[in-house]
Amino acid sequence: IRAGSSLEPEERGMEPPAAPEEEMPLTTASGPAGCQLFGYVGIEAVLDQMRIKTMKTGFEFNIMVVGQSGLGKSTMVNTLFKSKVSRKASQPGREERIPRTVQLQSVTHVIEEKGVKMKLTVTDTPGFGDQINNENCWDPIIKYINEQYERYLREEILITRKRKIPDTRVHGCVYFIPATGHWLRPLDLEFMRRLSKIVNVVPVIAKADTLTLEERAEFKQRIQEDLKTHAISVYPQEDFDQDPDDRALNDGIREKIPFAVVGADQEHQVNGKRVLGRKTKWGIVEVENPAHCEFPLLRDLLIRSHLQDLKDITHNVHYESYRVRRLNESNQP
Repeated sequence: IRAGSSLEPEERGMEPPAAPEEEMPLTTASGPAGCQLFGYVGIEAVLDQMRIKTMKTGFEFNIMVVGQSGLGKSTMVNTLFKSKVSRKASQPGREERIPRTVQLQSVTHVIEEKGVKMKLTVTDTPGFGDQINNENCWDPIIKYINEQYERYLREEILITRKRKIPDTRVHGCVYFIPATGHWLRPLDLEFMRRLSKIVNVVPVIAKADTLTLEERAEFKQRIQEDLKTHAISVYPQEDFDQDPDDRALNDGIREKIPFAVVGADQEHQVNGKRVLGRKTKWGIVEVENPAHCEFPLLRDLLIRSHLQDLKDITHNVHYESYRVRRLNESNQP
């Protein structure tokens, strides 16, 4: 009995492992596209699970608007989300605008649409570029963005962490360029050069209805040349395209950046329909009409097509760079 039991493992060890290879074709068949299933498994149900969970918990989106006073930053944010999200009600029935101070101020709202809740934080930068000497006027903005990274990092490295860390990191920065029709100012170039390294910068031409179509096209071409000459990478960055489909989509967006936008938070009657627009003596500039301005392209980029990508790049690229730098600094003697 002992001899038989001692020889049995040796005999099993000499047998070739052919059983697993023979059983595999019974359940799956491998091909160029991977494993092909012979029946319905229900893997696609995970999408419904993710949708239901997201609808219950909601998600966070933080946006920053930067530009000189009078370029319509608050109006543009209100137009994006079709509500007065850039103003904070301090008392019932009373609204007040974000005060024009040097310090950055954030306003948070919870927006719900078709059962999906979004915690939206809008950070305004009043006073940016309004002084005679605008040297280092971007320092408070850089400091604020890094402070949000630092706050997230401190929560992340705790031994006992929260199940969901509050995310106050800036996912997108919309930079408003005055519609001068000339080249970019040194202030614009320096701001985008510095900020594009730590946050997703989306440049737009503010109040584009002050330019003719020919002036707008020429101004956009000059801006694109300036960005290329100074090696400024604005969102969507070409280096972060994951696959050919993303590259093809983003190439079309990059050709049209910066978007020439017009903001309006008042409705007007046009051909029997209520539309958002700006009323002039020549007619009404319809904000959501692609023939009038490129606001629909900006809205699609920030909300409908690239919102999750903005959050992913913020977490995987910009925050990751900050985290590596901070941990390296803390490990140095």
